[in-house]
Amino acid sequence: MGSTAISRPKGQTGSKRSNSAVIVTALALFSMFFGAGNLIFPPMLAVEAGDNFWPALFGFLATASLLPVLAVIAIALSGSNLRDLAQRAGTVFGVVFPVLAYLSIGAFYALPRTGAVSFETAVTPLFGFEGLASSAVFNVLFFGIALILSWNPTTIMEKLGKFLTPALLVLLIVMISVAAFRWSAEPVAPSEPYNDGPFTAGLLEGYLTMDSIAALAFSIVVISTLRHRGFNEGKELVGGTITAGVGAGLMLGLVYIGLGLIGRVMPDAASYDNGAGLLAEAANLTMGGAGQAMFSAIVLLACLTTAVGLITATGEYFSEQFAGSYHFWAVVFAVTSMIIATQGLDFVMAIAAPIIGFLYPPAITLIALTLIEPAFRARTRFSWAFFVPLWVSVVWSAIETFISLEWGADVLTPIVQWAPMFEAGLGWVVPVVIAFVIGLIVDFAKPKPAMIPGTMESVEGEDLSAEGDTAPLLSNN
Repeated sequence: MGSTAISRPKGQTGSKRSNSAVIVTALALFSMFFGAGNLIFPPMLAVEAGDNFWPALFGFLATASLLPVLAVIAIALSGSNLRDLAQRAGTVFGVVFPVLAYLSIGAFYALPRTGAVSFETAVTPLFGFEGLASSAVFNVLFFGIALILSWNPTTIMEKLGKFLTPALLVLLIVMISVAAFRWSAEPVAPSEPYNDGPFTAGLLEGYLTMDSIAALAFSIVVISTLRHRGFNEGKELVGGTITAGVGAGLMLGLVYIGLGLIGRVMPDAASYDNGAGLLAEAANLTMGGAGQAMFSAIVLLACLTTAVGLITATGEYFSEQFAGSYHFWAVVFAVTSMIIATQGLDFVMAIAAPIIGFLYPPAITLIALTLIEPAFRARTRFSWAFFVPLWVSVVWSAIETFISLEWGADVLTPIVQWAPMFEAGLGWVVPVVIAFVIGLIVDFAKPKPAMIPGTMESVEGEDLSAEGDTAPLLSNN
């Protein structure tokens, strides 16, 4: 089927229309990535990194800003969604990994984080409420309202999101600017683990934003949006998607740098337990009570709209994949998140750390393989080169997660400690590269199936549409 011509509005060139659509999409993607929870990591990284702030921050940006962009590019080039990509490593991986990914951006971490961050950043500094009882009351109200709003979502939440994110950004710019002129950084010795390997420590801290895994789920929405805005299939659509991803990543990076600078220059920053309290006090010191109230309101509403979006997204995915209605899953995730969030932000982070640590090696491997495959497509389509390294990343990551939790560490540590960068938490990298090379050799050794004339299928019935010179989205047919 040939490409359908798209009519352009009079008085507006296709180029201008395309540029406008990409800018709007980049802003929308940034708003999907950047919830209020993303506020809390850079300030505390700056406090703990001390004089090693810049190498630690660059490591953080690698996984919190650059990696989400690469995930968007990977999905754009493949033309597949997360579930379809994961299926290439087998049925088990294709089912389990997307489920864990959605849970990690839902009830296991990102969703309860919205309640915990709201309470500690917006409520406690403004009203002085603290403790388990106050947290419980707040989170019952917070997730109750979020559940009501997500019961039958309307465009009002989308409109609120469009206004809240720019308002939050403006306030952050003001706060960062005032802090930069009012305070100056004092020499501070870095603390563990930023004293010996600040870049690697920052890189691992960037995992906690979850934006790279979220990008695997969000990217297909970007592609659909640009299609709806008139982008033609092929290079125009891929280029627009990649540009939007790069734009969103740049905005994320600039915001993270600004937030890190606040933690670096704020007086007595080391006295705060987490970035939520530090940032709330920074708002109070730089803009007074009125600024604190405005900051609290925006953070609270930003968290609420994020919670509604996460309940909706995870509820819809699980209702499509498993038994139970959307409303059933929405209640399950709201109640679970309420219980976890009530325990406080530190408790949320303690639960999330092993889950995130387990998910990231397979996620990074999936992104890397998807980006590398086009370079080999003229010779072969990845089969074993996809399957073997992904499963090595899963097994290796599981072992390292068990070791971090001290589950059979004495038995498991000798199995994996030989790997380079094991002490830095990156021991999975070299084994995965070795597995990829082995899988690639096997794929090259396999005979290429003969094709049925006039089709993109092999005589064995395998779809070879991805084996041409271009990826699915790069085809103009």
